[in-house]
Formats: sequence, structure tokens, C-alpha cells
Amino acid sequence: MVYKGLTLGKLGKLDEEIAAFDRAIEINPQDSDAWNNKGLAQTKLNKYDEAIKAYDKAIEINPQDSKAWYSKGIDLGRSGKFDEAIKAYDKAIEINPQNSMAWNNKGAALYNLNKSEESRPAIGLTPR
Repeated sequence: MVYKGLTLGKLGKLDEEIAAFDRAIEINPQDSDAWNNKGLAQTKLNKYDEAIKAYDKAIEINPQDSKAWYSKGIDLGRSGKFDEAIKAYDKAIEINPQNSMAWNNKGAALYNLNKSEESRPAIGLTPR
């Protein structure tokens, strides 16, 4: 069902995509990938709060899922919750220090909080 959902998403059938992930979750509620993908699908519909709940469920199942932490950070940032987004990015970075997008987005979140000096190392710049 997860692959069906991914395929439906590529076809732009977003409601059907979410329904396929819901079906996958119904079959196996412990499938963290299904929860994560459901969150990504909800993001496409700008349903950030619902997406964050799906990422939280994926994280509950697999606390080491750096993709779910990263995606949660994105949607928290889109919701203007930059402090929470930074915490999610920090967790994604802790799990996978090579995740350059998490570093970059952490820098953007810091910048949005008017912490431009703190953002410099996150985006690869030396502090002034």
C-alpha cells in the first residue's frame, strides 16, 4: 500500500495517496514509513498540523527516523514555529550529521528568529 500511495502522489491524486497510506497504517500501525509518507502527502495539501501529527507517530515508532524529524522541522517552520523546528532539525542532525538540508534549514530557522550570527555555522559560514 505504501508504494501505491507513492504512485498516486506522483500522479497528483493527493486524497487517494493519503487514503492508501491510511490503508497501509490500518494493515500495520507500526509502519513508520507509512506514517512519514502520510505526513509528506498532507504537506502537499498544506495540512501542516496533520502532517506534524503523522511525523510524531513515525518518530514514536522509530525515534531514530531522521527523515521524520527533518520533515517535522520543515512543517514546523512553515507553521512559523521556528524554535520547535530547530529542535527537530537538531534531532535529525544528531541522528545523521551529514544531512546538509537539516543544517541549512536550521540556519534558516535561526535567521527567521533574528539569530543571524547563530545561523552562520549551521549554513557553513564562519562566525564574524
